[in-house]
Amino acid sequence: MKKSFAITSKAAICGVMLLALGACSNMSNSQQRLVSGAGIGAVGGAAVTGLTGGCVSCGAAIGAGAGAVGGYIVDQNARH
Repeated sequence: MKKSFAITSKAAICGVMLLALGACSNMSNSQQRLVSGAGIGAVGGAAVTGLTGGCVSCGAAIGAGAGAVGGYIVDQNARH
């Protein structure tokens, strides 16, 4: 039962991230980079922790934070 819950959680996280990324059409380039970075980081973090047997939601949260920072850095470099 735990394994099916993990698969359902991963599918839900991926679905939410796809919907969130689809809502980026009215955002500025800076906002799009931050949100895209956070979304990609969340999916990556969830995938890595899911493969290693860790806490998927924790990995997604950490990945989202790291991705948002990465998106900010990319945005700042694109401005200069």
